[in-house]
Amino acid sequence: MRLRNRFALFFVTFAVVVCAIQGLLSYYASRLTLEAEIDRNAVDVAGVVGRVSFGGNKDLLTLRVGDEGGFLWEDYQKLLGRLAKGDYVVDGDFFRWTPGDSTATLVVGLDSAGAAFIGQELNWVQPHILDGTMREAHEQGGATTDPFTSLDGQTLYKYAIVNLGPEAEGLFLGLRMPVDHLEPLSTLGWSVVVLTAASAVVAALIGWRLARGIASRLEVLSRGALRIQRGAVDRPFDLEGEDEIGRLARAMERMRTGIRRRDEQLRLMLSRVAHEIRNPLGGLELFAAAAQDTEDPGERRRILERVRKEILGLNSIIDEFLGFARPGRTEPQLHDLRESLGEAAELAEAELDRKGGRLHVDFPTKPLLAIADPLQVKRLVLNLLRNASHAGDRVWLEGAMVNGEVRVAVRDNGPGIPREIRERIFEPFVGDKSQGAGLGLAIVKEMVEANHGRVELVADAEGEGEARRGAEFHVFLSGAEDPPGDSSRRRSAQEDAAT
Repeated sequence: MRLRNRFALFFVTFAVVVCAIQGLLSYYASRLTLEAEIDRNAVDVAGVVGRVSFGGNKDLLTLRVGDEGGFLWEDYQKLLGRLAKGDYVVDGDFFRWTPGDSTATLVVGLDSAGAAFIGQELNWVQPHILDGTMREAHEQGGATTDPFTSLDGQTLYKYAIVNLGPEAEGLFLGLRMPVDHLEPLSTLGWSVVVLTAASAVVAALIGWRLARGIASRLEVLSRGALRIQRGAVDRPFDLEGEDEIGRLARAMERMRTGIRRRDEQLRLMLSRVAHEIRNPLGGLELFAAAAQDTEDPGERRRILERVRKEILGLNSIIDEFLGFARPGRTEPQLHDLRESLGEAAELAEAELDRKGGRLHVDFPTKPLLAIADPLQVKRLVLNLLRNASHAGDRVWLEGAMVNGEVRVAVRDNGPGIPREIRERIFEPFVGDKSQGAGLGLAIVKEMVEANHGRVELVADAEGEGEARRGAEFHVFLSGAEDPPGDSSRRRSAQEDAAT
């Protein structure tokens, strides 16, 4: 299922469920409240009629079989008739019942056919004896029956039954009343249905519109990713916004520019590889032809020595390219950086001694604990020292703990970095290529970042004579103030660095 359809389905389902639950709760709460009010009013009306009709006299108690048509009987029947002409009562009956009786007997009642006799059984009372309504009316003074429909099935009625009192000797009044007051509940029910349907439609439109906006932006990113996969990295991602998709677009734009820059570097490196290898190969071809033509063993030996030097130079260039293309796996661990720095200093010092230079080393007595790959630290510092030894005859190597980081500083007294390339000094093939392919500082930056550090050019050609400060580079690596304790603490630090 497509994303926009999922959004629409989710919003529709949510709206329907919420509206349905809220509507049903409102409906049943209103129904219970309204029915309770109707029951209370019905019992009150029946109670008022009972008190008015029975009152303090006990004439009703004197009616016996055969008194039908008498003045007293007709007075009470007229009373019931007047009630039936109103809006709240349809008909009613005065009847006798005592707990334990299975039937109720009529005293005075309304009957359009004129067949209502004193002492006859009332059929409508029978079900309410069985369901306990009559017992409730006897004990509590009044009760109402459950709603029932008329013969035409259109109108709802209830009986309100009241006990006329202890002195009435089991005499009750039952009034049949319409309960059309419940009709608004039907309207409320239909309103709930209509509201739920309307909410579903609105939710579907909102969900589809929202999903369309999200899906369309995701489709732009998807098409851009496919373009990158096909190698077309020139077209940028131009999605705006501060939401998650906007941040994803900016991240993909950074990825695109990084891939483009990497591709440019690779193309430049390939062309540079071809250029750097072609020159030595041309020389090797000339030397090989000269060695083939000469008959002098000494001359041939001299030529072969030149060939050997060219091959060694060619091999160093290839190693430099491979070091940039395959920096190797980084395995950071918590260790004392003075060990790696000391090994790099020993190698660089031997090279400086051959050219008459000097290396100054300044390490603190306290361990320089850092989380980094020892071999890569040694390699990147050695690269910086070699670059410095090519630039000047005096090189300084310093290590210190600064603000929770280990700072490694390499400085020389050379001419410094030309102003026009200072901003691009860490890019491949930028810098002095007389001693290689110009990848040294690019490799340094790559290894430093692989160890979650940073490298900066902080000084350039200051002072004169012995005090002259040439190029100075600072490498910052994540440090640890406390020395490592047991192996579990060391392993925890290494795991944190790896993540």
